[in-house]
Amino acid sequence: MRHHPDAVMLFAAGFGTRMGALTAATPKPLLHVADRPLIDHALDLTHGLHVVANTHYLPDQLEAHLAPKGVTLSHEPRILETGGGLRAALPLLGEGPVFTLNSDAIWTGANPLTALAQAWDPDRMDALLMLIPRESARGHTGKGDFLPDTQGRLSRGPGLIYSGAQIVKTDLLHEVEDDVFSLNILWDRMMDAGRLYGIAHTGAWCDVGRPDGIAVAEAMLAND
Repeated sequence: MRHHPDAVMLFAAGFGTRMGALTAATPKPLLHVADRPLIDHALDLTHGLHVVANTHYLPDQLEAHLAPKGVTLSHEPRILETGGGLRAALPLLGEGPVFTLNSDAIWTGANPLTALAQAWDPDRMDALLMLIPRESARGHTGKGDFLPDTQGRLSRGPGLIYSGAQIVKTDLLHEVEDDVFSLNILWDRMMDAGRLYGIAHTGAWCDVGRPDGIAVAEAMLAND
């Protein structure tokens, strides 16, 4: 079993309901930001990795776009959420830790997956989350998700924002009985064991979850 990730799970199955009419006939990952599909910005971060993307809503459009790019597809007949979707894709991802990456964010600065790989320590960590300082986050109004201690070990609380990028060991996925579940279940168990860690992104980041996030992301990219 590998101890360092060489595969990435790209989450792309959601309905994109917060985008309103924009996703009535187009899956959110194919909405354009700076004249490119949103998911292509995520794919820019994955060079050298085996990429698996889950699909559900309007899957034919995503397949037509992603298959020629060498992306392996994991179709979900029903939405399985992040934990269930990752577990369903494990036969395609292989054993050992994997990256996961949301497809609805735009980044500037250092490649977050590269930074995660450089900081990953499987002897101490069961997951390593990339976190965003609130002053570096665009398109996000929450108070933050995690508080790191001096070693980077995480607890929940208003502080740094989870970015949608991480390295995670997949063993605990098999202990969850439900088919549909969030990765928060794994994080809570890892936190209790003192094995959930995080690092802070050094660039900027934009959550493109709502229509106004598109213009915010484009302005961020223009100023990079």
